[in-house]
Amino acid sequence: MFATYDLKSALTRAVEISLFTWRRAADDDALDDDQRYGWWGDSFPSVADDRIGSRLWLLRRVKLTRQTQLDAEFYAREALQWLIDDGHCNAVEILSERLDAQRLNLRTVLILADGERLDLNPIHSWQVTYAV
Repeated sequence: MFATYDLKSALTRAVEISLFTWRRAADDDALDDDQRYGWWGDSFPSVADDRIGSRLWLLRRVKLTRQTQLDAEFYAREALQWLIDDGHCNAVEILSERLDAQRLNLRTVLILADGERLDLNPIHSWQVTYAV
């Protein structure tokens, strides 16, 4: 069974919201100012520890190193784990590619219940968001 257009569209939106919404920084996250940011609704989750968004924003002012690349992959996986937990897909693969000293691309592959791979490359969304 192949995922319908509506399912693919919904999953694409879910991934974009999960990656590009700022999740509140953890208590032990290093901050470059005194703001933890995050969505206010996460203060009162209906399910314990249920959060929206990613902590990718924490990397906005750090030097692009191998550790930064690993952190970006971790934050992306963390943000998308709910898709597995809630049964929307069987697995999530995060692929990163460092293009130069200032650019890191992330690609997401969702493995759906029937084994179909949904490859999401948010480059176009990122470019619109950050006017690149």
